[in-house]
Amino acid sequence: MSYENIPSERPEALRIAVIGTGWIGAFHARSLADHIPGAQLYAVADPAEGRAAALAAEVGCPRATQRIEDVFEDEQVDAVVIGAPSAFHAQLITQAARAGKHVFCEKPTAHAVKDLDAALEEVERAQVVFQVGFNRRFSADFAYAGEQVRAGAIGRVQLLRSVTRDPAVAGGLPNAGAIRSHVIFTETLIHDFDALNWLNPGAQAVEVHTVAAALVAPEHKDSGLLDTAVVTVRYDNGAIAIAEASFSASYGYDVRGEVFGSGGMLQAGGPAHQSAILFDAQGAQAETSRLNIDLFADAYRKQLDVFVLKVRGTRQGTAHAALEVPGGSDARAALRIALAALESHESGLPVRLDAASRLAVAG
Repeated sequence: MSYENIPSERPEALRIAVIGTGWIGAFHARSLADHIPGAQLYAVADPAEGRAAALAAEVGCPRATQRIEDVFEDEQVDAVVIGAPSAFHAQLITQAARAGKHVFCEKPTAHAVKDLDAALEEVERAQVVFQVGFNRRFSADFAYAGEQVRAGAIGRVQLLRSVTRDPAVAGGLPNAGAIRSHVIFTETLIHDFDALNWLNPGAQAVEVHTVAAALVAPEHKDSGLLDTAVVTVRYDNGAIAIAEASFSASYGYDVRGEVFGSGGMLQAGGPAHQSAILFDAQGAQAETSRLNIDLFADAYRKQLDVFVLKVRGTRQGTAHAALEVPGGSDARAALRIALAALESHESGLPVRLDAASRLAVAG
């Protein structure tokens, strides 16, 4: 079922609590409050003093708490959206599942494979809907590419490429000395790893090789910063993929995907914010995005829309239950590639996923 053609009818509102009030948690809260039919932003939770109350007041949500457990103990909460720091994701997934709450969780879903596996066991035991925030699948261009690959439009997949370049910011890379080496793999490129897996359906990644460096802020190289990376992924169907990331694109966000096959090629995304391009005496000009929530605003909201429909369908036995969403196996596959990419950087050698020794970030 296409995400672009899902029915719009919905019965009573799904009561959702948002956990975490950082930029992504706040965006999800605003989306649930104003843009997702059939959903009610029921509560906001954040352990930092005053943050939940401030966001709740802004969006007109009647409930705010510093105590995360309040969300899990409240029988009126149907589902949670986890936007807390990623180090807490696996624990929060586990708590939510044990409380019988359906779960939408931002990526990465864990920092260790064993923690994710334990959380997914709880999800399976509770039989709740579990969806991961791999938003690119819900962007119209990437969604079209995924559909066409599955329809056989380009034949047998042979080469893939995914690019994520974050925009440059004034004053250089903020907090560069505090950015740990795994971040470019687990927080940034994990989107690309999922996109590559999704655009090569049925295939499994078997080998990863990384080249990474601190090119944006080389003065922080000794502290472990990695701000630029290229990762090669080999799949068991023979396809070869490249994922590339940089933390400083002077022209704005640049997110792209490409799939080349025996019968053609598909491309999705690009640096331009819209398809319109101005050609004048200075050359060609196109607007670009400086904020992630501008670049993927529609995709962020579409994934929550589908989450609500999925939960409704599961509970009521409707066709919505058949909606495919990125779930536990997708989260695990992307995390294993991310951790293997980090291991490859540390060793300087290709890493076979069946022999990967790094199964968690350090610390």
